Amino acid sequence: VNGKNITKHTVREVKEIKNQLDDNGFKISAVGSPIGKIKITEPFDSHLDLFKHTLELAKILDTKYIRMFSFFMPENENPENYEDEVMERWHKFIEAAKGYDIILSHENEKDIYGDTAERCLKLIETLNCDYVRAVFDPANFVQCNIETYPYAYKLLKKYVVYFHIKDALLSDHSVVPSGYGDGKIQEILTEAYNEGFEGFLSLEPHLGSFQGLTDLELNINVKDMPEGGPKQFAIAVEALKKIINGINGIVK
Repeated sequence: VNGKNITKHTVREVKEIKNQLDDNGFKISAVGSPIGKIKITEPFDSHLDLFKHTLELAKILDTKYIRMFSFFMPENENPENYEDEVMERWHKFIEAAKGYDIILSHENEKDIYGDTAERCLKLIETLNCDYVRAVFDPANFVQCNIETYPYAYKLLKKYVVYFHIKDALLSDHSVVPSGYGDGKIQEILTEAYNEGFEGFLSLEPHLGSFQGLTDLELNINVKDMPEGGPKQFAIAVEALKKIINGINGIVK
């Protein structure tokens, strides 16, 4: 927002942002925070302070979800060696969030402790807290060479509060529009909605280097759109709409 992550704004600035959103009829689904996206070996105190600030911002923005991570692991080391420290830090997040009615939503991400479905599950079930849940990002699992469906989704589905919609190719890990990669997004969403999923879908397409527009069968004319963000985001939206339209004929 205004060139910086929402967590870097002051309380006063976020109150002004909330007023602008209200005036234009927008609501916030989640705070896409960078909490937990530091090295596990970095000092934690200032990061915990940032989390406490983020809790206040989420309250102002009237959202019950904060997207979070489980710390970058040292290169070429076994993440399980740092498991106790990850859990200890997350226990501090849980303690700080008491009384806020906020869901601490862990996203799977490359190179963090929770980059595999097994460790995402272990984090959530070890913490055993009813306000720690999962954000499911298919592309990030693909980029870790993990089968998204049925494997990863079956492990995590009872904890998933929303989906972070991105897709990627197993062959080279490049990000592509939803439905054009190996994330099996249509299969995942079909099962989710058939089983009563009531959460939301967020889009962070990461399509900055995508060049295959002519190969896509999308109901969109981007010829006159500026290059960069607007065009790439429009492609991402239309690709997701195509999946949803396909699901509408399948979901019971």
